Amino acid sequence: MAKIDLTINTDLARKILAGFIRSEIQRVGLQRAVVGVSGGVDSALSCFLAVEALGPQNVLAVRMPYRTSSPDSLEHAQLVIDALGVQSVTIPITEMVDPLIARDPQMSEVRRGNIMARARMIVLYDQSEAFKGLVVGTGNKTEILLGYTTLYGDSACALNPIGDLYKTQVRQLAQAVGVPEPILTKAPTADLWQGQTDEGELGFTYAEVDKLLYLLVDQRYSPQDCVEAGFAPDFVQKVVERMRRNHFKRVLPPIAKLTNRTVGYDFLYLRDWGT
Repeated sequence: MAKIDLTINTDLARKILAGFIRSEIQRVGLQRAVVGVSGGVDSALSCFLAVEALGPQNVLAVRMPYRTSSPDSLEHAQLVIDALGVQSVTIPITEMVDPLIARDPQMSEVRRGNIMARARMIVLYDQSEAFKGLVVGTGNKTEILLGYTTLYGDSACALNPIGDLYKTQVRQLAQAVGVPEPILTKAPTADLWQGQTDEGELGFTYAEVDKLLYLLVDQRYSPQDCVEAGFAPDFVQKVVERMRRNHFKRVLPPIAKLTNRTVGYDFLYLRDWGT
């Protein structure tokens, strides 16, 4: 197996990402951020970075439990809130999602989970308007590449400070910024149904797939190159196919081109053009 080092310079990453949050939010004339805090390491890191960028008084942490959510998730989210001294609100989503779920008693766990994720998006964007702050994303590079996310659910945000960090790198930076230990050591889970874990659902560990993704994406290895580097052929194929199949989640919806100045194709001025 090829030696793959995913170690990052945490001091530099911390400085860059806090600056990114500050500049992107101030660019649109705002000073505040809203973060959905789930009790997991990704949202904890995003919240810590937002506070570093804007100060605790300008960050709203939102807890959004469902009736089957693990009590640990609420408790761990509260650890983040207490550690940072941010403003916070808890808005249960049970009464939002249960009427829709009740329409189909045979609904799969995936459908239920997607409904929960999109209900949380509604809550976050409502709080974004009420708090006058932008929604800060909490999805990491591994999830984005694999499509392990709900479109217009947990993937919805105005800016994402951790989307270029693999899961193993998120853990490195989270430890460096002081995310509480119980969050660092817990098994990753979206907490969408009882007993659900990310790695159990994916069928492989983040440690395994991060190394493969690094070769495929950052080092531009071909699938065959990855096999020759020591990865199992079926594992490589599974990951490559998953990346290909979920590409639509990583881009804005394609627009059919009819004119010479199509948004997203030819009309490509910088978002801060004219400022």
